[in-house]
Amino acid sequence: MIRKIDYIHEPTDLQCGQAVLAMLTGLSVSQIAKYLNNERETTLREMKGFLRANGIWVADERKEVESKGELPPVCLLSLETPRCWHWSLFSDGVFYDPEHGVMEDFPACKRKFYWEIKP
Repeated sequence: MIRKIDYIHEPTDLQCGQAVLAMLTGLSVSQIAKYLNNERETTLREMKGFLRANGIWVADERKEVESKGELPPVCLLSLETPRCWHWSLFSDGVFYDPEHGVMEDFPACKRKFYWEIKP
């Protein structure tokens, strides 16, 4: 797992999951898509399976969150945005959102869930 995250914007509207995995591993979005055999929306099973296959611990349990202060140091985020459900990444106080950029707080969303990640 990469400790210093380099932001990656999702190449298409459907590749937020691949972009998050790329930011966590240092691989390219195309390498992730090829590994998953999926260039569209990613499932939770794909996200967790890829992380675990690459030696990255991810929690089994999904937790709901209201504010940034409740988040662990690194976590995978699932956000209900105005358009769709969306994958995002939180690391060391910063949000790395494949659609919205590097942010200080959550992008606009109704419900927010996370899974803690550890190297």
